[in-house]
Amino acid sequence: MTIEIADIKVRPEARDAFCETIARAARTVLAKAGGYRRHQILACHETPGRFVLIVEWDSLEAHTVGFRQSPAFAEWRAMIGPFFERAPHVEHFNPVADS
Repeated sequence: MTIEIADIKVRPEARDAFCETIARAARTVLAKAGGYRRHQILACHETPGRFVLIVEWDSLEAHTVGFRQSPAFAEWRAMIGPFFERAPHVEHFNPVADS
């Protein structure tokens, strides 16, 4: 399993619209991707307009090749991209410990 963590910054005035849009995009596009397991979207208390998207994938390639190189990624980005202040910072992690 690979965990994708995306640090997303949106215009603070677009926060509510972004919340609705990313939730819909995650349900209708992301969740249908091959190798997708689950996701969580977090909104920051201290920094208005900052979000963290956490996605569990079967493998790194499920995200970087299977999803990112598919037409679904273009659809996903078209839905949420207009809200970005800058491109999200995305990294991938392997679980080490869990509770």
